[in-house]
Amino acid sequence: MARNNSSPKAVRNALRRHEPSAEVGQLFRAPAGVRDGQVTGLRERKKARLRQQIIDTSIRLFRERGYENTRIDDIVEILEISQPTFFRYFPTKDAVLHDVGLRGFACAKERLEKELSRKASTAERLHERYQVLAKKVASDRPLWRAVVLSGVMDPVRSPEVRQAGEIAHKLLQELLLEGQKRGEITRALPADHLAEFLQALCNNIVRRWAVDLLRPHSLSERVRGAVDFFLRAVQP
Repeated sequence: MARNNSSPKAVRNALRRHEPSAEVGQLFRAPAGVRDGQVTGLRERKKARLRQQIIDTSIRLFRERGYENTRIDDIVEILEISQPTFFRYFPTKDAVLHDVGLRGFACAKERLEKELSRKASTAERLHERYQVLAKKVASDRPLWRAVVLSGVMDPVRSPEVRQAGEIAHKLLQELLLEGQKRGEITRALPADHLAEFLQALCNNIVRRWAVDLLRPHSLSERVRGAVDFFLRAVQP
């Protein structure tokens, strides 16, 4: 009678030789989905959770202590991780704010899309778009100060930021082009150029306001004045 290789004795002998038989391997091997998918999925979730914890802790410290007074040592000490672990996720302290900068561009895109779908004059659309921006920045000045000082929204430094900024620019250009077609905006210059001028004007005001902590100027008022100045300059 043929011998059954799956007998307890065969299993013990295979384990002693450290050469598992096919039957033994199947006895101790987890199903493929559990062995690969679940373990990999758990590992990725843990990495994503730690990455978000680094971002959240860093932002909290930037708000409480200021960007300049927050060190990587402070962040890793609170999280009880090593500096090498931190650097596996972010190459610098600045890089932690990268996602914040991208979210800023995403909000700008969303706002411009909403204005393009709204029946209103070009002046009303621009004022609404930039007032929403001003209120958002003013509601969290310490964080946006950190964003400005870190330079993470500089399109020269990041292809992702450059792409996000270009999308927002195209939507602003479309809004101004509609204004030209309605006769509300001069056609002496291309809408593309006008969008550049307006963005440069308002972005400069936001940056200066974010880091100028000694003056209690209202960002909303300064942005409103900038939009008014632009609209007067581009009258047909």
